[in-house]
Amino acid sequence: MRVTKVSTLRQCAVCERNLLLGERSTRFAPEEGAELVHVCPLCQETAIEHGWIKEGTPTQPTIPGERRRKRRGLVEILGLSRASGDTIAPPEPILRRLSEDEIAVLEAADLFNASTYRRTVGGIAKSLGEAKASIVPLSGVSGELAVTVAWDLSWYQYRVTPESAQPVRLERRGHELEELESSFKLWNTRVENEGRLVPDIARI
Repeated sequence: MRVTKVSTLRQCAVCERNLLLGERSTRFAPEEGAELVHVCPLCQETAIEHGWIKEGTPTQPTIPGERRRKRRGLVEILGLSRASGDTIAPPEPILRRLSEDEIAVLEAADLFNASTYRRTVGGIAKSLGEAKASIVPLSGVSGELAVTVAWDLSWYQYRVTPESAQPVRLERRGHELEELESSFKLWNTRVENEGRLVPDIARI
């Protein structure tokens, strides 16, 4: 009887990269009682930082990282305070009124940073290095924005729809920067630790 080798496609739950044949992974539970998922060696530190439970770890009350640490939104990072309603009031040292587009960009970055895609970008950055990013409002009345994160070898583009039940989704991805329209390559956003997006908003 001939034995046929069957290969199972495994994917890292953090960076969503398909694991190579023979590449070792570690299984984690995103929260206590959750199904175990594979995490590649590059993303294991990120998984631990976010409170994921490594397979074989003694069971104990664990607070997931996203709830353990208060999420630091872009409004706080840039020194903005949220006034009554949905308006953002810029205190000193910002000496001008933010435009509607700038406010929309800040909100889009905040939504992206609260999504699982932030960990995806952070995981890829550990492998490919520093990334460039842009957040661009799209034409029309839908209020949608495009978030583009790019490296020399690949790029990912996300669609942010603030009023949607799923406000952030992966729209498309590619390998060559030439595939992107010039308007998406203005690089008006920094990519910081763990894939966090911080728009470049002038203070004066």
